[in-house]
Amino acid sequence: MLGRTRLCALALVALAVAVVVSTAGASTATFSNTTLFGTWDIAGSGLSTAEAFPGSGTPSNSSGDSEPAIAFGNDGKMVVDGLGWIPFQVNVWTGTFGSTPSYFGGVDTTVPVPGNGRIGLGSGDADVEVTSAGTTVVADLDFVFTKNGSLQLGVSATRCPSGAAGPGDCTTTLLDQGGADREWLTHRGTTLWMTTHDSGNSTGIKVWRSDDDGVSWQKVGSPLTGQGKGTGNATFNNVQGPIVADPNANYVYDVYAAGETFTKCCSSDYNNIYVSRSTDGGKSWTAQLVYHAAPGTGLGNIFPSLAVDHTTGRLYAVWSDGHDVWLSTAPRGGTTWSAPQKVSSIHTALMPWAAANNGKVDIVYYGSTADQDDANGVWNVYDAQSTDAGSTFDENLVSNTPNRVGAVCTEGTGCTGGTNRELLDLFEVAEDPLTGKAAIIYTSSEISTYTRSDGSVHKLPEIVLAYEQ
Repeated sequence: MLGRTRLCALALVALAVAVVVSTAGASTATFSNTTLFGTWDIAGSGLSTAEAFPGSGTPSNSSGDSEPAIAFGNDGKMVVDGLGWIPFQVNVWTGTFGSTPSYFGGVDTTVPVPGNGRIGLGSGDADVEVTSAGTTVVADLDFVFTKNGSLQLGVSATRCPSGAAGPGDCTTTLLDQGGADREWLTHRGTTLWMTTHDSGNSTGIKVWRSDDDGVSWQKVGSPLTGQGKGTGNATFNNVQGPIVADPNANYVYDVYAAGETFTKCCSSDYNNIYVSRSTDGGKSWTAQLVYHAAPGTGLGNIFPSLAVDHTTGRLYAVWSDGHDVWLSTAPRGGTTWSAPQKVSSIHTALMPWAAANNGKVDIVYYGSTADQDDANGVWNVYDAQSTDAGSTFDENLVSNTPNRVGAVCTEGTGCTGGTNRELLDLFEVAEDPLTGKAAIIYTSSEISTYTRSDGSVHKLPEIVLAYEQ
């Protein structure tokens, strides 16, 4: 969903299944933590210093960032992105595992929009991939303003060749301006796939494919259509997680949470987890029900996530019920899924994400001993790690200081006055292909502040990169 807008409400569910997480406090991995500050050109923005920084609390070298993504290339090239809070741009860093990455710059600061009088701004949502050619591709949700002043949502792809030294060496292609939402990106070799959530009609899922390393794109089939009851459950009634490609087999997968046909009028608590798979490059799809909970149970918190083991092809689907994080696994192909198992032990666990390689699995989430809406809740980042393909897990503390103090709202524009949304909707983990260790990029609301023109002081999110030691 749009990182700065709506999301469904959450509900709790009791699941009678085996718990495989180790006891709280067990830890086999430790992590370093480094804050990444995005900079930007005030003069180039056309804003005065007072307009750009509306108060003394904003760090002079920071744009603020949240909802970050991370990806590795086969050669170990690492790319990190974050959504700028003050300028409309996607901040990008590049490096290798264990290093402090270099600031590449803000991409998608303007978007080429066809049509008389139309302009576009990026940074609604973002995702990033590094292809086998070393090309960095950033998928971005854009705000498209028409000549008469109306606003539409679009999605673009920014392509930065392997030798790019900064945003000036990148090109941006607008793929859709007719109503897009939360976009995701994946690749196999130099073929890329991007999914978007249709914010204008049916909350359908659109899939785009590039066969030439991100130069050009074509629309292919939808994971939702032609799925019988699954289509009925999901139409106007779903939240989409990431699309992932198996790097060693002809499978592409898309995960989403969907409700029931009879709850479309009244509930956004999506009680079914589906994974659709394609074997023809996204032209056609087959949906598989991974897990069904009682109607009214919210499993879309936020988002359901999916990882494919880059070595074995095994699949790991994860989701939060607003209290715990759950995992279901499947062999390559995703035709049969295991009963869900709980991988978190902290009282409240939100925003799960998964990565896997060579039998090692890392599932990250924000966790607190308090309830989600507790104004005094203290939050940290956790990693449930398995080295036996998901049979057992150890729960490890990642953050060296709390990344959030306060409530965490996950209802998008339903969050009153936009409060408690500093963490936005997700963060990510990736496995370094050279070391086999996890790199986690998360948001902290406890590092910076800014002061608005009315004198009120607010938290300015920043992103933190954590390396497994």
